[in-house]
Amino acid sequence: MSKQVIVYSTDGCVECNYVKQMLKEEGVDFEVRDVMASEEHQKEVEKFGFMGVPVTVVNERAVKGFTPELQELIKIAKS
Repeated sequence: MSKQVIVYSTDGCVECNYVKQMLKEEGVDFEVRDVMASEEHQKEVEKFGFMGVPVTVVNERAVKGFTPELQELIKIAKS
């Protein structure tokens, strides 16, 4: 059973696009939340201790950026 995956991003964010493309290639469904369009979404990112994007969240575990830790989240999302 797949878990909810959220990608906090902004329009024009290259690194955000890399994250979304990787998730698509891995067959992981995800919700995109634009932090520039919603103050609530920005506050959610800050709750995880981050000030920038992309931030990918699975089961309340968050990873910032397009980093190797993203693979760990993908494994969690697919389990």
